[in-house]
Amino acid sequence: MNLQQLRFICAVVHQNFNVSAAAEALYTSQPGVSKQIQLLENELGVKLFARMGKRITGMTAAGEQVYNFAQRVVRDVENIRKMGQQFSRGDCGNLVIATTHTQARYMLPTGIKRFAERYPKVRLQLRQGNPSQIAEMLATGGADVAIATETISSYNGLVALPCYQWNRIVVAPIGHPILEERPLTLEKVAAYPIVTYDATFAGRSAIDKAFAERGLKPDVVLSAVDSDVIKTYVELGLGIGIMAQMAYDPTRDPALGVVNAAHLFEPSTTYLALRKDAYLREYLYDFIEIFAPHISRLTVDAALAAEDG
Repeated sequence: MNLQQLRFICAVVHQNFNVSAAAEALYTSQPGVSKQIQLLENELGVKLFARMGKRITGMTAAGEQVYNFAQRVVRDVENIRKMGQQFSRGDCGNLVIATTHTQARYMLPTGIKRFAERYPKVRLQLRQGNPSQIAEMLATGGADVAIATETISSYNGLVALPCYQWNRIVVAPIGHPILEERPLTLEKVAAYPIVTYDATFAGRSAIDKAFAERGLKPDVVLSAVDSDVIKTYVELGLGIGIMAQMAYDPTRDPALGVVNAAHLFEPSTTYLALRKDAYLREYLYDFIEIFAPHISRLTVDAALAAEDG
């Protein structure tokens, strides 16, 4: 048994049992991955993966237990590597941030600029997705930190710290009658076609809940994962938009008018999440405090310790 074989097992699981994708992710060959898995199965005397012909379709009961141990070993080795880098070259390394388009586009730029100026030798990488995808990236080691709304706060194996609350606005082309409605009500909003977020985004749940509680069935003509896409189709006249308040900039969006809709929907919370078993580099602590100044190193360590306990 060796570390490479354990990495191969984890990669196959993380790639939904696609051996070719696992090999590509690890920069090796598909036959090499298959051979090493077979050697480990022979050594242990049990099958780790269920197969249909030559295709892997899932895990056996024994495989699930081996995978759990393999994950811990691979993560511990990664933590040891990070710890070594911390002491040998603390201001160098990689920082992978998993987040949504809205966070990446509207909330992160200022903080990332400050971080890059402070740590010019740290290579930054943004990976975007919906909240569930982001949580999965973090949980499987594909990211160092995740920033998204609600969903990541309940994901097993992660510690989530609240960053800030936000709510929604209604946007429409200048001159649209919805912009003159005072007070704005859900009934008035539901009278028009709506462009808003895809259901996989946590912020959408608050929108659906508000309409359902009033017995309304809004006509959502377009769902998007991207605030800029919402604004584009609202400008084209497809409907009025419901989106995050931070995604509107009067300078960048001169063709759109806005009405505050915070009184219509429950606020949402953006969280910053970490793996509870991860070793945190010094620069990751600094990034967290730059993005959310109220989350100090002591706060992070206390949250991780509480979760571990």
